[in-house]
Amino acid sequence: MTWTKIATADQVGEDEAIAVVLGDLKLALFNSAGGFHVTDNVCTHQYALLSEGYVEDGCVECPLHQGRFDLSTGAAMCAPATQPIRVYPVKVEGSDILVDA
Repeated sequence: MTWTKIATADQVGEDEAIAVVLGDLKLALFNSAGGFHVTDNVCTHQYALLSEGYVEDGCVECPLHQGRFDLSTGAAMCAPATQPIRVYPVKVEGSDILVDA
């Protein structure tokens, strides 16, 4: 595994998200349900940035058509989203948030 620092814990409040660009990857970093989660930032239903969505109870709601995704598994939770989003391993070292992308 190759871990890369993408943020610090104080950059993302509870039930909030930020967009992160890592090379060619467009990622979203979420703080929800007591932990940090990293996913692809683009909804699988139609192009929308999930980092701009509504975050609650370990899920993100797409800001365009309200499809929901589980932040731990990437599973699509309701229509119109049917395809999962990719999730990435994440860990916290001190206040640094690292991802293996």
